[in-house]
Amino acid sequence: MLAIIGGTGLTKLANLEITHRQVIRTPYGEPSGALTFGNICGHSVIFLARHGYGHTIPPHEVNYRANIWALHSQKVKNVISVAAVGGIHADLVPGVIVVPDQIIDYTYGRKNTYFEGNGKPVTHMDFTEPYCDYMRSRCKDGILAAGEKFVDGGVYASVQGPRLETKAEIDRLERDGATMVGMTGMPEAALAKEIGLSYATIGVVANYAAGRGSSAHRISYEEIDTVLKASMGRVRNILEHLVDLDNGD
Repeated sequence: MLAIIGGTGLTKLANLEITHRQVIRTPYGEPSGALTFGNICGHSVIFLARHGYGHTIPPHEVNYRANIWALHSQKVKNVISVAAVGGIHADLVPGVIVVPDQIIDYTYGRKNTYFEGNGKPVTHMDFTEPYCDYMRSRCKDGILAAGEKFVDGGVYASVQGPRLETKAEIDRLERDGATMVGMTGMPEAALAKEIGLSYATIGVVANYAAGRGSSAHRISYEEIDTVLKASMGRVRNILEHLVDLDNGD
């Protein structure tokens, strides 16, 4: 089964025919909300709003372990994360859709692994390729089928939040090789890989990162809201085409 994790701007799927909702208890505490089960174009999917259905959970307080475990407990195999990001690279202007292929983790203090606890052996996971090639290809096929353009690849800098970055911090991220910045990419991607889920991200550029373009001196939340409202409608259309391309879930 396919799961969709919605980020900022995507707390519900208008094109999802809901069949039921289910509260999941996990060994890691409470997920961001009940799992929403339903169908898109006749295909079964599970939806979870990462920040809660009222968008009340900030990125550094999301229980990523509980969210991923809850999806895994329902026999989910494939996960698409939808995330709003700030564009660092010149090609990543507001409204652009991007499918990242790499990630750099700048977060701290988050519960970021299942491989801990008394009696558990030390386990190292290969994270050379943080995103699943199959799911990335499926995302790209869905985007093209929806008639949308996108940027293939890029480095997602996952920062702590909830504040946005300074210009100097963005300059540093760019020197590190990051092309976009967001607050929820980690530890979500790593946890999905630890537990054996095929995971990829569809990024929506909500704004220029600090010091770039119209964000040269100030980031406008009004502009972010306008971009996300327009872009998430496109994302819903992409998801319809994506699930319709493959009935293997």
